[in-house]
Amino acid sequence: MMNINSNLAVKYGKKNRFTTVIAKDPKEIEKCLSFRYEIFSNEIGTNIGSDVRLNKDRFDDYSRHLMVIDQSTRQVVATTRLLVDTDIVHTGCFYSETEFEISRIINMSGKFLEIGRTCVHPAYRSGIALTILWQGIARIVSLSKIDYLIGCASIPLSTGDQYINSLMHVLRNKHYSEDEQRVRPLIPLKYSSTPVSEDVIMPTLLKSYIRQGAVICGEPYLDAEFGVVDVFVLLDCNKITSRYRHHSITRTWA
Repeated sequence: MMNINSNLAVKYGKKNRFTTVIAKDPKEIEKCLSFRYEIFSNEIGTNIGSDVRLNKDRFDDYSRHLMVIDQSTRQVVATTRLLVDTDIVHTGCFYSETEFEISRIINMSGKFLEIGRTCVHPAYRSGIALTILWQGIARIVSLSKIDYLIGCASIPLSTGDQYINSLMHVLRNKHYSEDEQRVRPLIPLKYSSTPVSEDVIMPTLLKSYIRQGAVICGEPYLDAEFGVVDVFVLLDCNKITSRYRHHSITRTWA
């Protein structure tokens, strides 16, 4: 597992309202998996997860789960799953490799951290929760000396063909990686002939990756089970914005 003390926590906001912490026991991990189930099932509208209402797969037992807690309600309001490259000895691969052929990426020199299953409560998406989540990720990147973040960012199929075509048009023109950093989707999306528009609003999480300096490494994967298309995201950790890196490093972790 990552060389990070699971008891580390940091508080943010007025009167320390929000706390970021890595789940340290089965009960806290279950809170993250239950939160993921509620968010994904409500927004995607499909029955994902198990009969016990947990969104869990084979990668979760070997990952760390970073969560943001609103201390005023004691509820999880954001979470993300973290899988470092040294732990794929247990899983056989990164989750991203179940959707993309990524040999060009993982053959690069450096240490990789995969972030995935990121979700934020709808009531907190226009507030500080996502910012705090990124501050926690930046802290982990610093402590573990991570060189690259990788992961999948989702676009719901329910947004429609025109929206997806338009968004991919913008990503290709403005945010694609260099050719040597391209990946191949194992199930590519078949595009319709709908017109495209430059005036398109990115999904919140995808926008947050782009703001950190991430690039999109090629065409999307069709995930019919989740009702989304996924794009592969690569972030050189040297590009994480200085305000996140500085803010997270100067906080006191107890």
